[in-house]
Amino acid sequence: MRIGELAKLTGVSVPTIKYYVREGLLPPGERTSPNQVRYGSAHVRRIKLIRAMLEVGGLSVAAARDVVGELGSPERTVHGMLGVAQSAVTRSAAGRGAGEEWERAEHDVRELVRRRGWAVKPENPGWQALVQIVVTYRDLDREDLLTLLDAYAEAAGRLAEAELAKIAGVAGTDGKAEGVVLGTVLGDAAMAALRRIAQEDASARVQAGYWSA
Repeated sequence: MRIGELAKLTGVSVPTIKYYVREGLLPPGERTSPNQVRYGSAHVRRIKLIRAMLEVGGLSVAAARDVVGELGSPERTVHGMLGVAQSAVTRSAAGRGAGEEWERAEHDVRELVRRRGWAVKPENPGWQALVQIVVTYRDLDREDLLTLLDAYAEAAGRLAEAELAKIAGVAGTDGKAEGVVLGTVLGDAAMAALRRIAQEDASARVQAGYWSA
């Protein structure tokens, strides 16, 4: 198909498709003549994935480029894709801190990981992000919120196991790799959305109990 057909089929404008190609998000089509380029079903699928990452997952173009670059790597593994996807969606901490508070937060996160029995290294992008959160809670004198971390970890552990079990059942490395990307990028967005919904329900129940007391 030509680029106009690709645009019509995907709902993405021709200039945007060309932008995706320039930015390395979308592989160029096959040039069939000096003025014609042909695209295929793989381009349709890739554009849908790009839109999902940018528009729904909220990734930057640079982060999405890293993800699709790994998808196209012949040496990719599902575990490696998970790391790339995690790095793409994890907001970088301000940088490793120093001093007693940071060390204390590092210890707390390490102990949380140990209690869960998780085989995780401090290089995991979520590790330092969580350390930064613990430091921030304490800086705001909200030690009470730290007691929620075990509940968060319990829910996260169950969810991670369910996600990886689902991905393991997908046929082919390509399908598994894409599943990791969508499960991580859109999974974060889905959990945030569901949490907002659940919070409203819980808040309404608490409010109703307060007025009926």
